[in-house]
Amino acid sequence: MMQLPARYDHVGSFLRPKYLLEARERKAKGEITPAQLREVEDKAIAEVVKFQESIGLKAITDGEFRRTYFHIDFLDQLGGVKTDIPVTIRKPDGTEELAPPVMKVVGKVHHARDIQRADFEYLKSQLSAGHTPKVTIPSPTMLHFRGGRAGISKEAYPELEPGFYDDVAKAYGDELRSLFDAGCRYVQMDDTNMAYLCDEKMREAARQRGDDPNELPHRYAKFINKVVAQKPQGMLLAMHLCRGNFKSTFAAQGNYEPVAEALLKEMDLDAYFMEYDDDRSGDFRPLRFLPKGKTVVLGLVTTKFGQLESKDDLKRRIDEAAKHAPLEQLALSPQCGFSSTVHGNNIAVEDQRNKLRLVVETAREVWGVD
Repeated sequence: MMQLPARYDHVGSFLRPKYLLEARERKAKGEITPAQLREVEDKAIAEVVKFQESIGLKAITDGEFRRTYFHIDFLDQLGGVKTDIPVTIRKPDGTEELAPPVMKVVGKVHHARDIQRADFEYLKSQLSAGHTPKVTIPSPTMLHFRGGRAGISKEAYPELEPGFYDDVAKAYGDELRSLFDAGCRYVQMDDTNMAYLCDEKMREAARQRGDDPNELPHRYAKFINKVVAQKPQGMLLAMHLCRGNFKSTFAAQGNYEPVAEALLKEMDLDAYFMEYDDDRSGDFRPLRFLPKGKTVVLGLVTTKFGQLESKDDLKRRIDEAAKHAPLEQLALSPQCGFSSTVHGNNIAVEDQRNKLRLVVETAREVWGVD
């Protein structure tokens, strides 16, 4: 198993600077070209790299500054995949909710082009020595969970086993090999579906689509392992479990118990970023399934609200987690990104900095070393 660059990490996305949002709007209106937008993105990414390094982070991302949504921008570039852009629904109480995008498999899934390579190469060029560039991509399970069998073309895949899962794993493998050849050694897959299967409402929705929520975690473990089998030797592959993060809202809740064994014991991943920022996540008992050699990164610091957590509280919670998994197999991070979509969470830029500093300082005090 591969080891993380440090005992502290982050999930990947950051609040977009105003000038980048304005440039995206101008591009949408046809006022600037894609190449001109990319120049603005390059500037913003160079700045967010320096921001991360100044805080002391070892793993560095491009802040997902080239994306609108953490998943659509990637999945839409796979051959055979079509996504409907989500819409924002205003509820009667005045709050907003994002209708989840419907991803459809309309043909044979394949790796039509290098998706992240050019972005990675630019990120890598901006890093100082001693830092590790990290690429975040959506989990392949997202091509199945949202739509179920009905979202996958029966013409392309009369049966899902093994063709659909093998094709998707091969497409992901091609992308991982492309990144590896460019020098990438750390990839994180963002997965909402395993976390959603902890929520009874989501479990019922899966039943309505014809899936067994008790069987799905184990099927997804086999699916993820098909991807792991494709990854180049020497690449660290992690998974972040997300319960929803649109404009500081969430979509699911529930203890990890329904998925813990499939997630921690059956998946051949190196590390797991698990959200544990509030009571929605339940207790730490599911960590008892963590085998030797793997790491769980505890997402104890929320990215949804600006109030800063207490360092003593964080240390107490790390101690609680260490009753169920060895302390040397744990690490610390924020619970999610600060801007899973271009809209960003309802949090100030300075709060973003303070929370990351808190993660770095606390981890250094708990573990004593990076």
